[in-house]
This record gives sequence, C-alpha cells and structure tokens, in this order.
Amino acid sequence: MTFSIVARSADGESWGVAVASRFLAVGAAVPAAVAGVGALATQASANVAYKGLALAHLDDGATASVALQRLLEEDDGRDHRQVGIVDVDGNAASHTGHACLDWAGGVTGEGYAIQGNVLTGGEVVEAMESAWLDSSPEAPLAQRLLEALTAGDAAGGDARGRQSAALLVVEEEAGYGGLDDIAVDLRVDDHPEPIVELARLLALNELYLTASTAEEQVPVTPDLAAELEELATALGHRDFLAWVGAENYEMRVADDASWIDVRVLEIIRDTEAYR
Repeated sequence: MTFSIVARSADGESWGVAVASRFLAVGAAVPAAVAGVGALATQASANVAYKGLALAHLDDGATASVALQRLLEEDDGRDHRQVGIVDVDGNAASHTGHACLDWAGGVTGEGYAIQGNVLTGGEVVEAMESAWLDSSPEAPLAQRLLEALTAGDAAGGDARGRQSAALLVVEEEAGYGGLDDIAVDLRVDDHPEPIVELARLLALNELYLTASTAEEQVPVTPDLAAELEELATALGHRDFLAWVGAENYEMRVADDASWIDVRVLEIIRDTEAYR
C-alpha cells in the first residue's frame, strides 16, 4: 500500500525517509530516524513498534542487517511486514514478507533501501532507484529523496491511487535554531496530489526553517539598517526584528540584525511598502 526510500547522505551527515501511499497520514506511521543512528520505514501491515526497536538496535551498534534480523525474529507477523533500514555507516537492508500484497518488493544499495507494496509493478522501485542514483550526491538529502519519490509516483506508484506523503530528514543540530536534529519533517496527510504538495512544502521549509549559509548572508550596513527599520514601522511593527519574528524569518536574519539573507532582502524589496 506504500512506497518509500530510506537513505543516508553521501557525506554521512544526514539520514532520511520519503514515503507515499493511498493511506491517510502515512507520515504518522511509516518513517523514523535519529541523527547519528540511522533511519527506517515500516509499512505493508506496518509494525510501528519497529521504529523504536530498530533505532534502539542501531544505537547499540547493530548494523542494518542485524537490526532487521532481530526485528523479524521477534515478530510473528513478519510475513506481512515490509521494512527498510539504513544504519549510521550507510549499510542498508530491506525485507518484504511473502504475504505482502502484490506487487511487493525492494532493492538496496550503498546508502539506500527502497521498497513498496500494492504497487503497479516493479518499475516503481526501479524508477526510484534510478532517480536516486542519477541525482547529485552533493544535493541536499531531502531533495534527493523527493526526486526518488516523484519518480516512483510517475512510474505508477500505489496501485490504488494517491492520498498522503511524508519526508523526514535528520542531521545533528540542523533543526530550528540549531537546537534539535530535525532538518525536515513534512507531512501531507490527505491530498489529491500529495507529492506535488510535499515539494511545495519542502521549498517553504528551505526558506523558513533552514539556516542561511555564509554565502547567503548580506551584511546590514547603517544605510540598509535604516531602510529596514523604515519598512518595518511602515508595516506597523515595532522595529525590524519584530517584523522578522512576525514573518517567521528567524533562521534567515541574524539575532542582532547584523546580516540578512539575500532572498529575504529580495522579498522585502519586492513589497509595496518598500517601493
């Protein structure tokens, strides 16, 4: 009923899962990941207990294949399960129980596990693998995962249709304000085109919830500071930093307003109040 990809980035710094299904809120059931530990997807007749169990095994030093073996040994419903795991080192393992509904299967490679069930055919998994291998290893993991998911959907996806999709990526200190490890946690719970909507949300996530790089930071000169303050007050805000908070650009402007992200500056200069 679901197709997914679990992967580690080429630089070994992030882990993630992308999943889509004709199932309500698939992101609530399938994906799990912990930075510096690994990631997994549990689906088909999903055993959501796998998420905590597998991550605990991985955290204890088990490889993906060993963690998978332990999960299956302890589960009488293993024949109905499907699961993909990638560990801290990028080792991958995937399982499709023989009782899963057709078409069901998966593939693994260095740093990725791809699996699906109730698919239009094996071409879905093949398309996902090709998209993953063809994507740039230097690209953000979230983008690579989304490209693979999109390719699987274009190849037929879930034989029953579309409903939900999700994207989860973890990396140490990559979360909001650098205070947690959740780089991306996006869910489309019920939508006629969930993967298209997921792509839209990822673009917004990148703008609002991803910290600016040094190359994106424009120093705020005294003249620019005066312009920004004038804009903020014209829009009814106490000052520029109050505007930043109201517009949710905290990850794109320095706490002391010493720099501003180039894209935010472009957005400001496109506003009617600025002109």
